[in-house]
Amino acid sequence: MAPSPGPWLYALPALALLPLLAGCGDTGELVAAGATPTASGPVHLWPDRTGASVPPADPGGAPPEYVKGIPPVRDQDVHGVDPVALVQAELRAHPNTDVGADGMPAETAAAIRACAKDGEDGDAEAEACPVLTPYYRDLTGNGKDELIVGIEFPDQMMSVRVYTADPDGRLNRIMATTQTVISVELAGRDVVLRVPSGNRGYELITAWSWDEKQRTMLPTREQIVRVSAGAQGPANRGPGSGPGPGSGPGSDPEPVRP
Repeated sequence: MAPSPGPWLYALPALALLPLLAGCGDTGELVAAGATPTASGPVHLWPDRTGASVPPADPGGAPPEYVKGIPPVRDQDVHGVDPVALVQAELRAHPNTDVGADGMPAETAAAIRACAKDGEDGDAEAEACPVLTPYYRDLTGNGKDELIVGIEFPDQMMSVRVYTADPDGRLNRIMATTQTVISVELAGRDVVLRVPSGNRGYELITAWSWDEKQRTMLPTREQIVRVSAGAQGPANRGPGSGPGPGSGPGSDPEPVRP
């Protein structure tokens, strides 16, 4: 006769199930992580007070303006536009203008009128001309480069202007601002200006972007940043890897955060 099984044999199935049961609780189920702080929204102080009314925002950019007195632009290619002749044409259209988008100091206007075209009188004359080497970038998203012109003013002030060509060959100025400029950069399809903020140790970064509705470049984002004591200024930052006067996206600088 076969021996009867002992009690320990009946316990084997239960023991075999223990690992399976232990694993059932580790199948990706949510596990409490303890108490979390209660979220609280902003508190409106003095809710019964009548607040000041704010008028609608002014777009803030210069209105688009077609430049007169220059040859038509073929195939919307602004690379063939002489920037010196372009600024000289604007001076003829707006003579003796001191303020606004076309405002210019008299000595700067005189120097621009005396600029030689395409370095006709040598490198010395070209360096003395307040109209700087142009840059090119597609800022409107139409697949065509825009022309970016800088004009040096006294006391480290600068006029930054952007032009685009339409299918009819007209050159349209879509940005014009004059400020005391630390540096001008291109970031994607934005023109980024760094200027002193008025508070010691800080600078104001403004990104100008194309606005399809206004058909012009507008200051869309601003940021005040602290300048560290060891920060390099534009005069000693080194050559860097900027886009240069040619076309194409180039290497974008640090983006501006809204």
